[in-house]
This record gives sequence, structure tokens and C-alpha cells, in this order.
Amino acid sequence: MIKGLFETHVLVTDLEASRLFYERIGLSFAHRVPERRVDFFWIDKQGQAMLGVWEVPQDKWVSRHFAFEVERKDMKNAVAFLKEKGLCLRSFSNDGTEDLEVAAWMPAVSIFFRDLDGNSLEFISMLTDEPKPELGVVKYWEWEAMHNRT
Repeated sequence: MIKGLFETHVLVTDLEASRLFYERIGLSFAHRVPERRVDFFWIDKQGQAMLGVWEVPQDKWVSRHFAFEVERKDMKNAVAFLKEKGLCLRSFSNDGTEDLEVAAWMPAVSIFFRDLDGNSLEFISMLTDEPKPELGVVKYWEWEAMHNRT
């Protein structure tokens, strides 16, 4: 019955600034409900997936995490794309690098960053290789080398 996640929501403290942020990283503004202080954005194509961005007072804000699905071919450019937008990046292992890393149990390659309020966001792409949970988390370049891809 369930075939995917269509919509998720995030809390922010400045709706106007957040609208610009989410447009800057590639989401398409869809609709605003001014009396409720919420903006909706299409993710990729209209009608496929949606993000709701709700403005709340600082004392009601709580951190959230969600991931944007990215094509594998685009992941190699994800770090440069996000840095061009002025964002600070972190790896899954939070080791102080901005390296793409693979959660080998899935396996999926990802990079993390934060929105203006500090919500944890992620670009992620599932890999077609067999899972290797015993590896934990490895750098993407290591994963590619293990699979004779460079």
C-alpha cells in the first residue's frame, strides 16, 4: 500500500528567509498559507513530493532531520553545489570533513548540511551495490575503489 513518502514538514523561525534558502537549494515554491505562516515547496516535479515550512516562535522550534533524494550522478557535484550556496557541510561520521560517505548497510552515499535554523538536511543517493553492513561508514572514494570504480 505505501509506496513512498510524499510530504514532510520542518519548523523555522523566519519564513521569508527560509523561503529564499529552500529556493536557493533547488526547491520550487508552491503555495503560502499566510494566516498559518506556512510555505509549501515542490521537491523535483510538481505533485511528486512536498516540503511544508512552518514558522514558529523560537521557544517552539525543535530541530528536525530529513534527506533529499539525489541522483547518483549528481552526488559527485553535491559538495561543490552546496558550497556555492554558502553552506557548511559535514560528513555522516561528523569527522570534520566535507567528504561524501557511504552508509554501507544500505548502501547509500550522502552529505549533510543545515538550514538557516539548524535543521539537519541531507542529500542522499541509494547505490546499486550489495550492502556491506560490516563496513559501517566509509568514504565514497573508498567504496568506489572497493568496487573497482574510480
